[in-house]
Amino acid sequence: MRILVIEDEKHIADFIRQGLKEEGYAVDVAYDGEKGYFLAGTESYDVIILDLMIPKIDGLTLCKNLRRDKISIPIIMLTAKHSVDNKVAGLDAGANDYLTKPFAFKELLARIRALLRQSRVETALILQADDLMIDVAAHKTIRGGEEIILTTKEFFLLEFLLQHANEVVTRTAISEHVWDVNFDTTTNVIDVHINALRKKIDSGRKKQLIETIRGRGYMIRT
Repeated sequence: MRILVIEDEKHIADFIRQGLKEEGYAVDVAYDGEKGYFLAGTESYDVIILDLMIPKIDGLTLCKNLRRDKISIPIIMLTAKHSVDNKVAGLDAGANDYLTKPFAFKELLARIRALLRQSRVETALILQADDLMIDVAAHKTIRGGEEIILTTKEFFLLEFLLQHANEVVTRTAISEHVWDVNFDTTTNVIDVHINALRKKIDSGRKKQLIETIRGRGYMIRT
């Protein structure tokens, strides 16, 4: 749901960010290894897209440092170098996948989806509460046997709530996992999306699944 792009070529970084945002992902960008290392160690990400040739801390060293720090976020390494030795070095440093430039954006998306599937092997691909069920892989939402059409952001928000069922999920946690580091926490965007979700999955239902915990956040109780 949330991706960190570490790439010093601004036009490439902005192209990747825009494309991923259009697919519904929350995206942060770092233009050098130091900023990327800081964000990877302090924020929560599902995938890191890491260029090999970046200033301050190069991609290979950064990848090794993250693995040394026990940060296991899946990493796709980008590089213009096509040699087998460079690919081997990247994978040995701890990268999960390797993509050479220039690349087709749809291939990058496919590799991201593959890594997300692998990282979810130990978590449920079907999340359920009462008669509400979401299929994470198929991006399908069903309640009471009826399919409900959600926007990408609504789906990610619902998935996050279901992953933390029976827990109070704060607005801060939602902003960190469903939006990006530049999200303005003073806006009512989260409340707007919660209300939109309620209209789609709770409206007209006997049991209301999304609860507001006053002063704290939201909860789906199973």
